Amino acid sequence: MVRAVVQVAPIMALCLLVPPVPLAYRLSAAFGGLFIALIFSMAFMTETIEHRAAKAGYPPGTAARVRAERAERDRVERHSPYRRNGAGSFD
Repeated sequence: MVRAVVQVAPIMALCLLVPPVPLAYRLSAAFGGLFIALIFSMAFMTETIEHRAAKAGYPPGTAARVRAERAERDRVERHSPYRRNGAGSFD
């Protein structure tokens, strides 16, 4: 999410400084654009992660596989009567 904010920050600055309209309009345009940018960033997050992992040299599907393995490991540990990496219970 920070990456999306950093990418949109220059455009937000332009929206706040350049147009000759009241401040309320400039603020609503800048933060509305930020909101839309964050929505798109979240919507395409998994695809972006896969693309970045493939660019780093990992085989396609590695990020999804690692995410699934981690979720399965967490699920097994959560349902285990003797938890290994944490004390107490969720009750």
